[in-house]
Amino acid sequence: MSRQCMICNKKTTVATQRKKLMSKYNPTPKKRKYPNLQTIAVPEKAPSSFKDFAGKRIKACAKCIKTLSK
Repeated sequence: MSRQCMICNKKTTVATQRKKLMSKYNPTPKKRKYPNLQTIAVPEKAPSSFKDFAGKRIKACAKCIKTLSK
């Protein structure tokens, strides 16, 4: 899939927002929330958890990119 992190499999989620008007909740539309995906090149000397992707260009979420840089 194009909108999914290849490392942790984080993908889109559907969230609803509830607005209260007087004493009842109004029906509100659902919103789709996307992960912060970025294309990165994983280095050859990657940590053990990233060995499957060493030397490749992948789409990864910001949390995985931060973990990779440590």
